Amino acid sequence: MPVRISRLILLLFIPFCSVAQPGGSVEDTVFLMNGHVIAARVIDTTLGAVTVHNPEKLLGRLHYEYDQLFLIRFRNGYKRYYYVQDSTISNWFTRDEMRMYMRGEVDARKGFRARGALIGATIAGFIGGMTGTIWGPAAPYGFMALTGLPRVRIVHSTVSNPLYLESNAYILGYERVARQKMKIRSVLGGTIGLFAGYGFYAIFHTKYPENLNIGLGK
Repeated sequence: MPVRISRLILLLFIPFCSVAQPGGSVEDTVFLMNGHVIAARVIDTTLGAVTVHNPEKLLGRLHYEYDQLFLIRFRNGYKRYYYVQDSTISNWFTRDEMRMYMRGEVDARKGFRARGALIGATIAGFIGGMTGTIWGPAAPYGFMALTGLPRVRIVHSTVSNPLYLESNAYILGYERVARQKMKIRSVLGGTIGLFAGYGFYAIFHTKYPENLNIGLGK
C-alpha cells in the first residue's frame, strides 16, 4: 500500500512538467485552475491579476485574475502558488488534491464523449416532437434534467494513468466535467430530436391512428 501511495504522489507532478516552446527556449509556465497550461512570458503580476504574452499573437496579451490561477513556474525555477487551501473561500482541497482534481477535469474534457446522453436526448426529443403538442419539449428537457443524477461511468481508456483512479479528488474532477458535457449533449440532442419530431408530425400526422392524433393540427 505505501508503494502505491508513493507512486501516486510521484504521478501528481507528471501533468505539470516543463513546457518548452519551439526552438528550445523555455518560457514561464502558467497553470490555470481549469487544468490548462500556458507557456508564455509573464509580463506583470500586480493589481490582482497576471498578464502574460499571448503565445498565439505577437503583440497580444492575456489577463488572468488570481482566482483563475493555480501556479506560475517562472523560467528561473521559482514557483508561486496562487491556490491555497482555505475553507472560508470553499477551497477544500490541499494543493496535491487540487492537482488531481484538475487532472480529472483535463482527462474528462479530452476523452469523455457523453454519447449516451446525446442519443437518449435525441430519442426523447423525437418522441416529444412527433406528438405535435406544446408539451413536446417536456420529454427532451426532462431527460436533460435527469442526466446529472446517475453515477458517471468513467471510461478507463480516457484516464491518462490508472493510478489516478485511487484519488477521490481525481474522480470528483472527472465527474464534474463529465456531467457538464452530458448536459450540453442532452440539450443539443434533445433540440435536434425535437425539431425532427415536429417535422415528422407535420408530414405524417394525418396518417396517425385517430386515438394517437393528439396534436394541435388534427
